[in-house]
Parts: sequence; C-alpha cells; structure tokens
Amino acid sequence: MMAMIGDALQDAAIDTIKLIPFLFVTYLVMEALERKTSDHTTNLIANVGRFGPVAGALVGIVPQCGFSAAAASLYSGGLISVGTLLAVFLSTSDEMLPIFISEQVALPSILRILLSKAVLGMVSGLAVDFLLRFTRYRSKTEKHVRDLCDEEHCGYEEEEGSVLHSALVHTLHIVLFVFLITVALTIAVESLGEERVAGFLTGRPVVGTFLAALFGLIPNCASSVLITQLYLDGMLGAGQMMAGLLVGAGVGLLVLFRTNDRHPKENIKVMGLLYCAGVFWGLVIELLGITF
Repeated sequence: MMAMIGDALQDAAIDTIKLIPFLFVTYLVMEALERKTSDHTTNLIANVGRFGPVAGALVGIVPQCGFSAAAASLYSGGLISVGTLLAVFLSTSDEMLPIFISEQVALPSILRILLSKAVLGMVSGLAVDFLLRFTRYRSKTEKHVRDLCDEEHCGYEEEEGSVLHSALVHTLHIVLFVFLITVALTIAVESLGEERVAGFLTGRPVVGTFLAALFGLIPNCASSVLITQLYLDGMLGAGQMMAGLLVGAGVGLLVLFRTNDRHPKENIKVMGLLYCAGVFWGLVIELLGITF
C-alpha cells in the first residue's frame, strides 16, 4: 500500500510539474483579458434586453475568471434575467480551458466544446426567459449592482495586485488541486482497478450523467478539474463531461446565494434550473453518441 502511495505521489508530481508553464501562461492571458474587458462585458450584458441570453452565452465562454460571479451580482441587482444568468453559468468554462490547454488537447476539440457550451447556454437561457413571460415572475430587487457589491464585497470589483501575481497565485492553486486529484484518482484506480472504475461510469450513461452534473454543482474549481481529468483519462463520456462542466459555474452560485440572500427559494430554483439543463443536454449528447 505504501509503495502504491509513493508511486502515485511521484507520478502525480511529475505530471503536475509539466502543466505549470502552460497553466501560468494561460492564466496570465486570462487575468490580463479580464482586467481590460470586465467593465465592457458587464455593461454589455446589462443592456441587451431580451437578447441577454445570447450575449451572456457568448461572453461566458471568454476566459474571464470572475464573470460568473459578476453575472450573479447583476442578477441580484435586477439588471439581467434568469435566462441570461443561466446562459452565463452554462457557458462559463471555469478551469476546463486551462486544463485542456495544459494537456495539449487538439484545438478543434476545444473549440467544439466551447461552442457547444455557448450554444446550449444560449438556447437554454432563451427558452427559460420565454417560458417565464407566461408566469408571475418578477425581479425582486431594485438595487443597483455596484451598490450591492459595495455592501456584500462579492468580488465584482477589480482584484488588487499585479496581473503577474494574480496569475501565479491562481496557477499554484490549480496545480495543488490537480496534484491532489491526480494522486487520489491514481490510488482509487489502482485499488479498484481501472476497468472497474471506467466501467461504472461509462457503462451507466444515465446515472453517470446525473452524478457528473451533481458533482459539477460544487462551487469549487476542484470539481471542474476532476471532471475534465476524468474525461481526458477516458473515464467519462462526452455527455457526462458536458453535464458536469455545463453546471460548473465556478463561484457564481456562491455569489448568487450571498448577494441574493433575501430570496433563498429563488436561488434554489436557479440552481435547480442549472442542474436540470446540464443533465438534459448531457443525456442528449450521451444518448446520441456525440463526441468532440
């Protein structure tokens, strides 16, 4: 057992060290992009009316670390619709993109996944907004988003520190997650057997999709890292991977529950819609045998 743990630690360390340059460069670009475009994208998403889900889905796939949190704040401030928020959450890539890049996944595959997330987010958001027009739903707050964030400190404002420092910190956090997850996966696979683990997930497309989406709801980058890694290791099908990553909105859900804490039932409904959308599209992809 100790020998297996030692081998797992060694293999995980070697694999993780190889990722550091790719992750650092990726996060450096993401941090710079976010600081230069966050205000523009926020203003855009708040002023497009019924086409909010379209804009939300498109800007959601742009690699900006905190946009799902900003969208949650905009929704809590009554500036965007449920459909727009859902579109942003579904299209947000979280840690998927850096992991794919660091693992040198083929660019066409990455683009197909990003485009699929954007289209599915767009369709889901437009459908939800359309259906809500026939209900009694109304925005329950009239506060301005900046006033709201000043009170709640939700992370909407620009982060302090240099882009280089922020990218380095983010890289180290993800490297730690990847290392720990890789060690855990290696030990689990070695203990249970790779065929048994893969068979449990890939042999049960429906159950696996529900479980992947449930795990994706965890508001932590570790969930998207794990789902992406399982997919790259061939233990998750495309539909299961997509279900988990569609619902993986980063810290967006945490910010939603914090800034919109006066309406917990509303927040739970949003989370339920997010989960149902992820499961639905994951099942469609899995059952149709779609691959990326």
